[in-house]
Amino acid sequence: MPLRWFNPPVYVKTDRPGFRLGISRIDTAAEELLKWSNRGPKWRLAAEACLTAMDGKMPTDDFRVLFEDAAEEEEMLLPD
Repeated sequence: MPLRWFNPPVYVKTDRPGFRLGISRIDTAAEELLKWSNRGPKWRLAAEACLTAMDGKMPTDDFRVLFEDAAEEEEMLLPD
């Protein structure tokens, strides 16, 4: 399965104070989603879209928007 990239990256909080993570690949976004303890409706949409986007059946820019919305909902989103 090819790596699916999007740009610009979505910056999220990490479990290490003072560090942030720039997510720009769908597989990395999926791994990060699984780490988040809160899982609201936007998280579910992004999680469900992961496989669709990885298979190339969803544009990566569309997935990026879903991932960013989920990060914001879960209070994990950081500014660029």
